Amino acid sequence: MTFSYESVTDLQRRGIPAVIVTVVEKKGEGPVDVGKKMVVGENGEAFGTVGGGALEFFAREKCKDIIRERTNILEKYTLSEGKIVPDTKTLPMICGGFVTLFYEYVGAKEYVYIFGAGHVGQALANILKTMNFHISVIDDREPVLSAFQNANVKFGKSFVNFIEEDGIRPESFIIVCTPSHLYDYHVMNKIIERKLDVKYVGMLCSAEKISNYLDKTYEQFGHDVDLSRFYSPVGLDLGGNTPEEIAISISSEMLAVSHGKIGHAHMRETRCPLAYWKH
Repeated sequence: MTFSYESVTDLQRRGIPAVIVTVVEKKGEGPVDVGKKMVVGENGEAFGTVGGGALEFFAREKCKDIIRERTNILEKYTLSEGKIVPDTKTLPMICGGFVTLFYEYVGAKEYVYIFGAGHVGQALANILKTMNFHISVIDDREPVLSAFQNANVKFGKSFVNFIEEDGIRPESFIIVCTPSHLYDYHVMNKIIERKLDVKYVGMLCSAEKISNYLDKTYEQFGHDVDLSRFYSPVGLDLGGNTPEEIAISISSEMLAVSHGKIGHAHMRETRCPLAYWKH
């Protein structure tokens, strides 16, 4: 199928990260002209072409790396098998020319799952929506969920059933702020049981609650359970206790983790005895 920006928009609407590949330079003989485009989705959907053959095959494979790394790159290719040219990648072709492709990632910066559509979850979505975050909210309380705004996707089902049936994208952010600490524990236990590959899990709670949870977790899963990506009490220690202030604290911590920044005052360290994290 031919490339169109409508196809790109459709992939974004469905929450599918993709890469737009554009031919930005061509010298000598080659199978495609400058300006041709192709979009490749994470799910394998593709529209347009950058020439077919080995060039297009390589470009599609490269898109997998771009989606995983969520970055943009420019690469130059020699279309002459066996020929070595500095600063270019040689492809098994006989055209003899050179083609430069620009790979542009189009998708969310991070994928966020909010378990609980209450006041804090709503305040957090309001903040994250101003940035390039894809937000999924899960809650089986229909009136609360229907009133929730600024989510890309809303799931009206129980928290554990969502994890079991729909799953969590690798390297995602998870916020656990359900209406009950028992539901919170159920979500956390399911994440641990399934050994989900997540970047961040934050649970809204008091220092007393987290101490209780950690005791139960170590008892159930052993003292070697990996909680390195678990942040609770969630957020940076900024002060304030309104939903909006809490949401700023959580979103700040999420950004610090996303950008790999260290040295901040995480509440899991300032509000909870460190001994609990050293079991």
